[in-house]
Amino acid sequence: MTHTPEVHKAPFAVEWREGFCIGIDHLDREHRHLFSLVLMLNPDTVACTVEKLREYVRIHFSHEQAVMEKCSYPGFEEHLKQHEAFAAKVAEFMMGGNDWTEDRVQELRRYLNKWLITHIMTHDMRFGKWFAAHRQPVTKPEVGSSRLVNRLLGRHAHA
Repeated sequence: MTHTPEVHKAPFAVEWREGFCIGIDHLDREHRHLFSLVLMLNPDTVACTVEKLREYVRIHFSHEQAVMEKCSYPGFEEHLKQHEAFAAKVAEFMMGGNDWTEDRVQELRRYLNKWLITHIMTHDMRFGKWFAAHRQPVTKPEVGSSRLVNRLLGRHAHA
């Protein structure tokens, strides 16, 4: 009788690289932390990690959007649409089932890494270059009332 060994897929994992820096220190630190949260995803702790990730994404998007608004970044509305599309896709993924199998965790990890890399290397990098050309002092903003904050928490904004 021939025994076929079980094949385990290596986790899809992307680690932070300095090439992802956009040149705004506190946003770069937040991006780095997002990558570390994605790396922590595994079937045993996925529910807790997803909650931490969702909360941190909310905070990061709020900070990033506040900086963009404060310096009148001309690409703000388009950037906001990118954040909203991401929030909608993650919400859709989260409603896709209750069982956190290794394959489902891998799928989530793949999506998050791909989105983070693509978004940072295009949209955030574009903002970083614009920001550097229009150098303004920046401080880490407080979590504000950006349009996306309540949506990421699954709450409706109150008027």
